[in-house]
Amino acid sequence: MPSTPEVSVVVPTFARPALVTRAVRSVLAQTVADIEVIVVVDGPDEETGKALAEIGDPRLRVVELPAKGGAPNARNMGVREARARWTALLDDDDEWLPRKLAVQLELAREAAVPSPIVATRLINKTPRAEFVMPRRLPEPGEPICEYLTRRRGLFHGDGFIQTSTIMAPTELLRRVPFTVGLRRQQELDWTVRATSHPDVGLVIAAEPLVLWHQDEDRPRISLSSPWQAQLEWLREIRPLITPRSYAAITMSIISSMAAPTRSLRVFRLLLAEARRHGRPGALDYLTFLQIWLIPPQLRHRLRDRILGRRAAAPERQPVAGPVDGLDGPQVPGLVDGPGGRPGSTGTGADVRR
Repeated sequence: MPSTPEVSVVVPTFARPALVTRAVRSVLAQTVADIEVIVVVDGPDEETGKALAEIGDPRLRVVELPAKGGAPNARNMGVREARARWTALLDDDDEWLPRKLAVQLELAREAAVPSPIVATRLINKTPRAEFVMPRRLPEPGEPICEYLTRRRGLFHGDGFIQTSTIMAPTELLRRVPFTVGLRRQQELDWTVRATSHPDVGLVIAAEPLVLWHQDEDRPRISLSSPWQAQLEWLREIRPLITPRSYAAITMSIISSMAAPTRSLRVFRLLLAEARRHGRPGALDYLTFLQIWLIPPQLRHRLRDRILGRRAAAPERQPVAGPVDGLDGPQVPGLVDGPGGRPGSTGTGADVRR
């Protein structure tokens, strides 16, 4: 029996062999070598199997599911296979910088709670620009749900967590599995449910250690979801979040999904929902109005003009040192609805609930 690895890495994928091999190679290049990589193929996919076989690293295991069940189910299946105390998650179209796991393990050892969720900042790479998210770390005593959902300006990414940044105890990921069938806000849903347990807290590394590739023309499984289903999900988790967070989610995330209907009835319904069960602030109302009144394409153009973004160079190499805002101003992204320095291993924010 091989020795128990220090970290298990779970990568769900389907029909994207070039992307998943790039993701896996970024894991195998980690400075922490004692790992296992579990790629969960979400249904029969011969091409992906062939591409992964060419990597030829004994730390890589491939689990092919008999039928498609979606990314949350594939993650849960991978966690069941994990042998390490810690499990880190990676989406198949993202990459890690080499010291990502090393920094997270150091923060995990220093955490003040028995079961820390250790996340990192990331570099959001779009066809037009690169910028760091989240722009700030949680403040002491700040509810995690409010950190992840409330804004201090008209820009998303103020507080943020994304799947590829998460490392957590394997036991916790089994105790609190991802919600199968949820198409959007999977990370928010899981983090809110996990941090409702008294032994769990969120720790976020101050440096960006993940490359989040946002190809805005590439379809993503998480982007096709009716707003009604997302509202039903929000109502289900209402006991776990604050009224301020409930209002923020209703008036930004769900409203951005519903706004293309251009329905006055839906506009009123969501406004009433936020007011009845939440505590909207001035920024929530302003965000709500701009989502409903400004078409998405125009919002994107306004965002780029306001932020003065430069088109990303097509052959630019991954950033390995200080990036936007860690040594100077960070570049945020305008709220459009749904999309926590190398060498500083000891820095991060630790929040219990």
